[in-house]
Amino acid sequence: MDNRACPPDRERGAVSLQIGGRLTPSNREPGPASPVSRYGVPFRRYNSGMSFAGLRVLSLESRRAVEMAELIRKQGGDPFVAPSMREVPVEENAPVFQFAERLFAGEVEMMILLTGVGTRQLNRLLATRYPETAFADALKRVTVVARGLKPVAALREMGLAPAIIAPEPNTWRELLQATEGRAERRIAVQEYGRSNPELLDGLRARGAEVTAVRVYQYGLPENVEPLREAARRLAAGEFEVALFTTAVQVGHLFRIAEEQGIGPATLAGLRKAMIASIGPTTTEALEEFGLSPSLEPSHPKMGLLVREAAER
Repeated sequence: MDNRACPPDRERGAVSLQIGGRLTPSNREPGPASPVSRYGVPFRRYNSGMSFAGLRVLSLESRRAVEMAELIRKQGGDPFVAPSMREVPVEENAPVFQFAERLFAGEVEMMILLTGVGTRQLNRLLATRYPETAFADALKRVTVVARGLKPVAALREMGLAPAIIAPEPNTWRELLQATEGRAERRIAVQEYGRSNPELLDGLRARGAEVTAVRVYQYGLPENVEPLREAARRLAAGEFEVALFTTAVQVGHLFRIAEEQGIGPATLAGLRKAMIASIGPTTTEALEEFGLSPSLEPSHPKMGLLVREAAER
């Protein structure tokens, strides 16, 4: 990420800035409505003057929220920036470390890995307390199941290969079919972003003792109301563009959406928007929710992400 400060654009006039709200130049009148494509996305306005041309742009940036809002405004967008994460003390991941103690003690017989992002995050998190290879060494002693090729790639980075790979389309149904008839009964399931009750219930129906392992290297922000509002506005179809600068933002957005009972509507709202991802890891997290970004910037820098999304 580019850590250079973004100076205020003094030539555009005074602004009213509110993170978790809109940033609008006080001397700018709203522009005309943009024509929309059959997906509900006003693509034709993206090339008008090489700017967002007044489109409503969502960002979940936290540490550089003010700078992100300025970057969007300078490209002609109407930003809504909802901080989505904060660094959390290690002890807030106590359930993950409790799982690790059971795994290392030989009390887990099967490990199901649902996502590549979550597998990598789990490995990194456990390395903050245990030897760097402790997780990989423990997985060598259990039956490892991967939901598709992305967890397989994450395992390969750790020098491992799964015993079972669920075939396409890689849903909970294929996982249950792939593990049908197995003798393992103490099963851990790595989750990321959202739970999979159908999978967990299906395993328990076979008599398995199932432990869901949800990985959070980062916690929700202390003030989650802007993120709640972002989910509600997405569900209402109020954003034409959504910018994601880290994979964690994706999981946290849907966590909050599901808590409000609007997960499917929020997902539908994102599918109508033009989505821009900072890079492959964030794209992978989006793809776990069935979302395909329209672009990744030429280099993984926040300023380029905003500019190239505006030029789309």
